[in-house]
Amino acid sequence: MKTQLYQLCLDFIEKRIATATEALQQAQEASNDDTKSSAGDKFETGREMAQQDINRNKQLLADAQQQKAVLLTLADITETAKVRSGSLVITNNGSFYIGISAGQLLLEGKTYFAISAASPIGKLLVGKTAGAQFDFNGKAYQIEDIS
Repeated sequence: MKTQLYQLCLDFIEKRIATATEALQQAQEASNDDTKSSAGDKFETGREMAQQDINRNKQLLADAQQQKAVLLTLADITETAKVRSGSLVITNNGSFYIGISAGQLLLEGKTYFAISAASPIGKLLVGKTAGAQFDFNGKAYQIEDIS
């Protein structure tokens, strides 16, 4: 199960990288086209907007690549008694894969939440053991299983 969730997260981040790469290429092409055909103040405004697009897409790409690097470190995580990055945590109020923030994942008809260890609920989970209880957003959680 954990391996399949890991793969879903990897697929998620690969799509983000591909989307950011394509958007960056399009922004650079738009900037090049604008440079060729504009003049005066309009040229400077268009060029600045294109540069902002390029910078934003570069940042999105860098963030996605950083998330992929984090995820790759979790490929061979073995089971532990305490929650840590790479753990699959089953609670009475949901199942969480601690890796990257990829949101809700559906696997074999069941919903899992891919979260980062640095997320608010991730911070509460890390270091806990099976049977531990905690409150989050007004809900009481109990850890039923860790793998």
